[in-house]
Amino acid sequence: MVVSIVNQIPIDLKNAMLAKDKVKLAALRAIKSAFLLESTRDGSKSEISDELAQQIISKLHKQRMDAYKIYVDQNRKDLADEEIQQAEILEKYLPKQLSETEIKKELESIIGEVGASTMADIGKVMGKAMASLKGKADGSLISKLVKELLS
Repeated sequence: MVVSIVNQIPIDLKNAMLAKDKVKLAALRAIKSAFLLESTRDGSKSEISDELAQQIISKLHKQRMDAYKIYVDQNRKDLADEEIQQAEILEKYLPKQLSETEIKKELESIIGEVGASTMADIGKVMGKAMASLKGKADGSLISKLVKELLS
């Protein structure tokens, strides 16, 4: 039986508490907090789907990576290490990301489908690319590669 992400987090949180794993505990508490905020956002207590859970975790992962880059720039290795460790924990709950070559291959087929040839067609390509690669690749990387392929 496959357990949903939303149901898996409290189980992993309990295990992290028992193992006294502070980094994992912080990452899982952040996820649980984000789930709670999302489920009560509109004043209603709504269920969080696995797709929404992945979006939330992806957002948290991106925040950790941004913080990591800032800490590295500021020579704060202690804080950078903690952020990257939390990001690695968050990655375990996300689908595997495609490699740059796999993304390029997918984008080339999308460009062929749409019939794009110039930068003026970037909107058509990006719309279709973001829909088909959602959750599998970072939007900024997709954008960079589309611009590269169309120029």
